[in-house]
Amino acid sequence: MKFEKEMKLVRKGVEEIITEDDLIKKFQKAEDKNQPLRIKYGIDPTGYDVHIGHLVPIRKMRDFQDMGHLGVIIIGDFTAQIGDPTGKDESRPPLTSELVKQNAEKYMEQLYTVLDPNKTEVHWQTEWFGGMTMADVLKLMGKYTLAQFMAHDTFRKRYENGLPLGMHEIMYPILQGYDSVAIKADVELGATEQKFNILTGRDMQRYFGQEQQIAVLSPILMGTDGKEKMSKSLNNYIAVSDSSKEKYGKTMSIPDDIIVNYFNFATKVSPEEIEKIAEQLKTDAINPKLIKQRLAREIVNLYHGEKAAIEAEEEFNNIFAKKELPEDIPEFKLTEPSMKIIDILVQSGTCESGGEARRMIKQNAVSVNGSKVEDIFYEISNECIIKVGKRRFLKVIK
Repeated sequence: MKFEKEMKLVRKGVEEIITEDDLIKKFQKAEDKNQPLRIKYGIDPTGYDVHIGHLVPIRKMRDFQDMGHLGVIIIGDFTAQIGDPTGKDESRPPLTSELVKQNAEKYMEQLYTVLDPNKTEVHWQTEWFGGMTMADVLKLMGKYTLAQFMAHDTFRKRYENGLPLGMHEIMYPILQGYDSVAIKADVELGATEQKFNILTGRDMQRYFGQEQQIAVLSPILMGTDGKEKMSKSLNNYIAVSDSSKEKYGKTMSIPDDIIVNYFNFATKVSPEEIEKIAEQLKTDAINPKLIKQRLAREIVNLYHGEKAAIEAEEEFNNIFAKKELPEDIPEFKLTEPSMKIIDILVQSGTCESGGEARRMIKQNAVSVNGSKVEDIFYEISNECIIKVGKRRFLKVIK
């Protein structure tokens, strides 16, 4: 089959393609016209701390870029101020346009750790929505019925449960759909929970006489706990901004049963090689720890390079296999004869906030010289080594 190689790469880590036959036709058209496909992905920069779960569709965009196609990132400066209602049980407070802009700049810096800047276009929704009149908006709304939107699980459940459902939230899929018209998208990438919105984009393109985009839907990356989707609020995430050693250590903490999931969604390992890895795990042909070490190296290598991956593995082995402390432990000098451990963790930057420090203590994840700390009011007056979680160390000096 023509384009078999391309389709195999697209299918890697993807749950659904709507439709495969149409995508093959798109590939043929691009070849005939010697014109790259336009691969769309929209971001709502409601924050800027990007984790590798956010990058699952971005990795897919890079796959398309490596085939010679163009990635088109839409900065949702309008939709970010509404909040995507997908999967949400309540409305989200609106964000200011200035905060959205600041978040977007930091967000894009992290996306470029994966994307090829020379094959990436970036557009803001303001480019097309900024000049729209009320008449234009009403015409867009007139293309859909309320019944269509109440078929959406999120909207229906909130309505049936008597939860607030703002009219502005019903506008979200319409705005996202029009983005596809504005940039003439050939393919739109997104998580499976975005299916309704992406299909709305296909409908919108049909209304405007455009060729419909292809929906490429990826599952959500599991968090390091193996139970919930990756999320900062659940503290089960691997951040793009994490150090190489943090990425390595967090990857080594995942349960064995999601190793293949991570190979599929968080690495560049080929589908054929992943099939071999899955078979090795299934038949116990190799120790899962060795496969997980390769996974950790692959992930670190993507963001920091091969040398950093090797160094991260060596330090991990020193700490956890040989029970040694890492080199160059950061130091914190006591500013008072005795200080609360929470204050030390925050002031040293070991924890981002007092809330995080308290949470780690309550989770029995903090120790002083090897002894667990259970009291959030625990005070330190002498030199010691504080360990937070599995990978953070701090040397307290006087």
